[in-house]
Amino acid sequence: MGECYSSVMDFLYRVSMWIAGIALLVMVAIIPIGIFARYVLNNALSWPEPVAILCMVTFTFIGAAVSYRAGSHIAVSMVIDRLGEASRRYCSVIADVMLVAISLFILCYGTNLCLELWGQPVAEFPLLSAGQNYLPLPIGSAITLLFIAEKIFRGPQYQRPVVMLGSTS
Repeated sequence: MGECYSSVMDFLYRVSMWIAGIALLVMVAIIPIGIFARYVLNNALSWPEPVAILCMVTFTFIGAAVSYRAGSHIAVSMVIDRLGEASRRYCSVIADVMLVAISLFILCYGTNLCLELWGQPVAEFPLLSAGQNYLPLPIGSAITLLFIAEKIFRGPQYQRPVVMLGSTS
């Protein structure tokens, strides 16, 4: 059962990595288009900024889940590196509990935000509503919670082949 869950998480990890990467690439491509149109063509486009913001929110929240599973999220470990093994494990559990609390907060708040803004149009980009623009918040938080559950019940997944893909170590 546990290996099956980790296999599903491997698939979710790959999909999340692709989504975050594509969002980053789209944002990097769209910002220069907006700048070129505004300053060279003297014709400001309305859509590059909201699309870039959507991409930034997407790669931030989906990418955070990916980096958590890979163990490459930001961490200040100066104090933890000097602790004994038992104290390190205790700090890891505390960090996971705090991340669960934060992820649950973002999941609940993000879901409520999406529901409240679902029908509100975005004038600059009418393809999506304001609520749809914030969907990466609850989705990314839910993915993070799934990865935290995997770490709690199956241990860190940093050494799985799918997570090590592209790693130089």
